[in-house]
Amino acid sequence: MVDITDVNLVLEELREALTAEDWKRAVALVEALRPPDQADVFEELPPDTQSELLPRLNPEDSADILEELSDEDAIVVATRLEADDLTRIVNQMEPDEVADLIGDMPPEQAAETLSAIEDAAGILPLLQHSDDTAGGLMTSVDVVIHKDITATEAIAHLKTMVPGARIAYYLYVVDDDVKLVGVVSLLEIIVAPSDTRISEIMNKEVISAFANTDQEAAARLMARYDLLALPVVDEQYHLLGVITHDDMVAVLEEEETEDIYRLGGVTNERISVSVPPKVALRARLPWLVLNLGTAMLSALVLSLFENTIAQLAVLAVFFPIVAGVSGSAGTQTLTVTVRGLALGEISPKDGAGTMVREILIGLANGIIIGTIIAIIALAWKGSPILGFVVGSATFLNLIAAGLAGVVVPLGMSLIKLDPALASPVLVTTLTDTLGYLIYLSIATILLLGFF
Repeated sequence: MVDITDVNLVLEELREALTAEDWKRAVALVEALRPPDQADVFEELPPDTQSELLPRLNPEDSADILEELSDEDAIVVATRLEADDLTRIVNQMEPDEVADLIGDMPPEQAAETLSAIEDAAGILPLLQHSDDTAGGLMTSVDVVIHKDITATEAIAHLKTMVPGARIAYYLYVVDDDVKLVGVVSLLEIIVAPSDTRISEIMNKEVISAFANTDQEAAARLMARYDLLALPVVDEQYHLLGVITHDDMVAVLEEEETEDIYRLGGVTNERISVSVPPKVALRARLPWLVLNLGTAMLSALVLSLFENTIAQLAVLAVFFPIVAGVSGSAGTQTLTVTVRGLALGEISPKDGAGTMVREILIGLANGIIIGTIIAIIALAWKGSPILGFVVGSATFLNLIAAGLAGVVVPLGMSLIKLDPALASPVLVTTLTDTLGYLIYLSIATILLLGFF
């Protein structure tokens, strides 16, 4: 194995070997890397080179690369492989990874691949569930033990397992109907008296997830209780499979990436810096168009106060300050609220308490920031009344921004819409529109009487 810092150097050497058609050296370079680094290097190669290189690798290394690639990239690579090469590689992959791959294949290729792999019976149950559920995320359970066997019998059973079987730090216990009834650690089995039954030492309070549980909820459950694995059951609590810790990490990364993209107004969470401009444009442009439409509301409000602005051009100087500060406050509140909803820390029923909290924060921010801006306006323009208008408008805008940052995402969650999807556009519109409305209303009422 090479150190991770040498990966770029390996990529250069690999390209030289491929240019010289030295496949033996190319294979040796890739196989010397760790699986994540293998996938990174593999992704940098042209498609035709990928199709030639992958079948030449050790099947275990080829399987590792397919597992490390994104679902979209893996299926593209798989569809370019010959049937025999694909079967040889898939036979070395984890059951859940195989199920994900086959589920994305064209029907004919999926059927052909499934009929040729060794563990088809173990893959079929995994294909019955949606990809974004606990059932779609789970893999088969290699080792389960019966509640009525002894510790000695359990150890003997473990010794019969084939090499490579996944045996976690703890094992799941089932009854005669294969219903999940407990969990026991390997250490507890080893140190228990030889004639002790598993039912006597197992923990009966097992944390599990139903097959139709959303993958994000399942991953959150694992993170909350610090689980290395999470058993998946049906409605009768029959053990169906298990979600492993690495899958949980992948789901959390996927969900966090999705939320970040959506907060930025990008509808496709798979849009990255490396995609073609045309693809990125399709994901971003619709939200910019929507933002343009909502921005017209702010323009409409400004048009209502054309006379005020015309008579008091100095008001325009403070537009960016009033709108910018309130917009930042709204974004802060929105980010905290969306995160709380995503992690299950708050729900729509907590709306009243959350709004009170943000009103108090808005009051405090408004007093401090409003006072600072009022002093700046007074010192800059020499007008106490102008300072009062700008300061009081900022004070009220910060309170309104805090409310908008709570009400919009909670409202979207209440009507079963993703709060990260359109909340940024709506909150920005509300803060800008209310900001201008409050600022210019106060200015119209107070300033015109003094100038």
